[in-house]
Amino acid sequence: MGKKANKAREAVDRNRDYTLGEAVKLVKECKHTKFDETVDLAMNLGVDPRKSDQMVRGSVSLPHGTGKTVRVLVFAKGEKEKEASDAGADFVGGDDMVEKIKGGWLDFDKAVATPDMMGTVGKIGKILGPRNLMPNPKTGTVTLDVGKAVQDLKAGKVDYRVEKAGIIHVQVGKVSFSEDALRENVMSVVGAVLKAKPSSSKGRYLKKCCISSTMGPGLKVDIADISK
Repeated sequence: MGKKANKAREAVDRNRDYTLGEAVKLVKECKHTKFDETVDLAMNLGVDPRKSDQMVRGSVSLPHGTGKTVRVLVFAKGEKEKEASDAGADFVGGDDMVEKIKGGWLDFDKAVATPDMMGTVGKIGKILGPRNLMPNPKTGTVTLDVGKAVQDLKAGKVDYRVEKAGIIHVQVGKVSFSEDALRENVMSVVGAVLKAKPSSSKGRYLKKCCISSTMGPGLKVDIADISK
């Protein structure tokens, strides 16, 4: 590691749990690259994702967006195609898009589909699923209101899903965001995840929380501070 990276890591006390405000401030201060790094939030939950009744997933709109340009693909036909295009969708289609994806094209970040198109989209489920690109009604990406879905995704709506190890990873902005914007984005995600707690989950639900930038050190966040 370079001198700047080492200096950033030395500024962090790995044995300490920071308040969210302190953690966000340090994430910004520890930036040592020329590009605008992404800020990530990681939460370790006390659930067993192998059990269907303990799966935690959903979506939340970040009040200040992600800082990224989101390319949205919509599977639709007829009037819904025009609705999607008018709302700002980057790509719209049906069987033509399915064939294009079968051929290896994946130049999009999110996918939306009308319910009647899911039979067609299902043909590429093995391609989209592992990449978290499969439209899903639980995240609002299988809907007749494709216009709103596209607008929400463009504005900064993000999905979250607990992984096998019980961890959720979500991008919550850029280092260039203000401290207030980052704090509000983080709390929006935390609030959504807390509300999504499965009734079958026993014991401590939110076990650990950490935020970090792309190239920066991870900072542990005090659970009590963000669970108020």
